Amino acid sequence: MNEQKTPTTTIKRQPIIINKEPSLTNPVSQMATEDQCRSDAFVYWCKEIRLPHEPIFHRKLWEYAYILQCLSETGMMSPGKRGLAFGVGKEPLVAVMAARGSEIVATDLDPDEATKQGWAGTGQYAPTLEALNDRGICPTERFNAKVSYRVVDMNSIDADLVGFDFVYSSCALEHLGSIAMGLRFIKNSLNCLRPGGIAVHTTEFNVFSNDATIDNQQTVLFRRQDIDGLAKELLGQGHSLVLNYNTGSGTFDRHIDVPPWTGIHLKLQLEQYVTTSLGLLIKKSSKIK
Repeated sequence: MNEQKTPTTTIKRQPIIINKEPSLTNPVSQMATEDQCRSDAFVYWCKEIRLPHEPIFHRKLWEYAYILQCLSETGMMSPGKRGLAFGVGKEPLVAVMAARGSEIVATDLDPDEATKQGWAGTGQYAPTLEALNDRGICPTERFNAKVSYRVVDMNSIDADLVGFDFVYSSCALEHLGSIAMGLRFIKNSLNCLRPGGIAVHTTEFNVFSNDATIDNQQTVLFRRQDIDGLAKELLGQGHSLVLNYNTGSGTFDRHIDVPPWTGIHLKLQLEQYVTTSLGLLIKKSSKIK
């Protein structure tokens, strides 16, 4: 007698989407807003990175605060936790994490490739590991013990980079060549995590159009349809994330910055589009190795 096989079904999970003013307290996947830049958490992290001036309404500072807040609230910045940082440039984040006891593998482009792509000449590429602690955020002895550096191509992550408690990147994945390559990197970065690990990435988000955008250039702009598609795929694999597409209601949230850039830099015009920073907070499934 032939046994009748029970057909298997795939449960399609829809992303959880909320629509309220984003907050740096209990963050989800969200955008930079004026209200967050007025918060105590934002001011705190600006002090922790030893900002050489008063906090301003700038989306890059928001990205730093968002990443640090996400990792802090999930317990990742503490002794015994291991983190993998992609495309670090000259970010002060690695030093903050090391000062709190995390062990960090900081990665970036090969120096020749960085020069070829124009990053080395803009002051956004760290020529030495010590440059990641040039603000003296972390005591030198601890920094040297907690931080290591290696060259990594974000489009081809080394197979041995696995088992980390968290991974992060700050405004790097939009420079990988295309929207598709950026989305692929996000998914591949989860392979570097232990089950239940945390991924935090920030990138460019097109608030002007969910259709026309910039793609296949040195800088691309992700659309809501791209993030929605990514979220559905990740949720289908058992990972967790919550989306908040609220763009803020403050006066500065309606300000579109244009060259020469000002101190109010939460949204800006890039070609005919308006873009801002989007943060993605993803928890890897505890069942996926």
